[in-house]
Amino acid sequence: MATRNTPVSDIGHHPTQNSSSDRPESGSALIIGLLMVSAFIVLLNEMLLGVALPTLIIDLGITPATGQWLTTGYLLTLAVLIPATGFLMRRFQLRTIFLGTMSLFTAGTVIAALAPGFEVLFAGRIVQAAGTAVVVPLLMTTAMRLTPTARRGRMMALVTAVPAVAPAVGPAVSGVVLALLPWRWLFILVLPVAAIALVVGAKKLRNITTPQTVRLDLLSLLFSAVGFGALVYGLASIGESVSGHAPIPPYVPILAGLAGIAAFAYRQTVLQRDGDAFIDMRIFTTRSFTVPLLVMAVIALNGFGTLLVLPLVLTNVAGLGTFALGLFLVPGGAIIALVSAVSGRVYDRFGPRPLAIPGALVWTASLWFLSTLNEGTGVVTLLLAYVVMSGAQALMWAPMTTAALASLRAELYPYGAAAFTTVQQLAGAAGGAVLISAYTIGSHAADAGALTVAQSVSAGQTAFTTAGVIALVAVLGVLVVRRTSASSEAAPPSPATPGDGASHHASPLTSPQP
Repeated sequence: MATRNTPVSDIGHHPTQNSSSDRPESGSALIIGLLMVSAFIVLLNEMLLGVALPTLIIDLGITPATGQWLTTGYLLTLAVLIPATGFLMRRFQLRTIFLGTMSLFTAGTVIAALAPGFEVLFAGRIVQAAGTAVVVPLLMTTAMRLTPTARRGRMMALVTAVPAVAPAVGPAVSGVVLALLPWRWLFILVLPVAAIALVVGAKKLRNITTPQTVRLDLLSLLFSAVGFGALVYGLASIGESVSGHAPIPPYVPILAGLAGIAAFAYRQTVLQRDGDAFIDMRIFTTRSFTVPLLVMAVIALNGFGTLLVLPLVLTNVAGLGTFALGLFLVPGGAIIALVSAVSGRVYDRFGPRPLAIPGALVWTASLWFLSTLNEGTGVVTLLLAYVVMSGAQALMWAPMTTAALASLRAELYPYGAAAFTTVQQLAGAAGGAVLISAYTIGSHAADAGALTVAQSVSAGQTAFTTAGVIALVAVLGVLVVRRTSASSEAAPPSPATPGDGASHHASPLTSPQP
């Protein structure tokens, strides 16, 4: 019988990983493949409404600041719930978690498809997000455990391409659908795909974990909701405050959010003594984990934020319709997939720096270039800038994720994946709030409604300038990132007790990278 002090069992501790072969077993590939497909489906919805925002503003009679909550609220829900995924992965079987999350996501999709107005549509998005929260941490943890060390870079490049490509493809799919059908079809078309994934997963996914007796700490959930929720709400209300529409000053929820996050962090330090923490805070004592985490926060912040701002700029400045807008965004997803496939092999051989450093420099330069847009900037120029920005972002995404998780011991992977995905989604939510706020401020529009071309140019310049300044943090971060493993750096101590098998489970997965 597992106890609360027992670390997460070694998922799929396969003989293959102890042999000379560097390939995972076929059963492991099937598990990872199913999780990747399911993750792609649910993450596609993160940015699905980005292109639809101009349409929804008119159809639902809302402002851009209100409409961005259909995406920001989705990301915020993920940030609030993802810290609890470590508990879920320890308490329940893999198959049980999968069926529960995909069922929730499908229910949320039905609600959104039938929504009569903004409020119900927003509720459906929240239910969708609740079903999405655990998918990415589960995928990352499972892939790290089932993949031999020598192939970890290639596998994680594919795994991390899912949360990078799916949100990038979302706007493209949205644009094509909206050119032919009403916005409700964005959800109607997803339903059969989600249902198929649910059925296939129920039939093919096998249980590979040993559930543990751990308790759900409601106080941690409360602190998480208050902290992350209030912080992003405060950031999102900056733009509304400038135009005089915010109900309370933004600094009030921002301060409340910071206090809530501090309380959450302190609560975890108390709970980790008995192995009940949502996130074991000792993972943050490892610089090789925290530095890539900071870089990924910046990437997610700008990445998700620009995917909200860019459709507004392309619609109001370049005059693109929904179909053309969807086609415009397709190459971004394609270049991310291509770069991710190549970068995995480079990482396995040379580590993160040859990828991340040039990626950060080019990425930052492309954002600064976009900040110079004007009424005469052509569509082709904007497309080239967007493709370069997407490819450079992909050069950093997988190396940062792999370098961070590889620095932890195997029993700490669930905590690392939960923390990594929490920060990533929180940063994405904050990015939407910050850049839309910058867009609103830059427009100099006193009243809600359609902007003139001049106002849209000014708004876009302000938003992309803000993104360019933020990107400089990533440039500084990648300069100090290096490839490590848990055995080459002092890993934080596990709450496991001697004799619980932790060292046995960690050894094949934490040997130094070749």
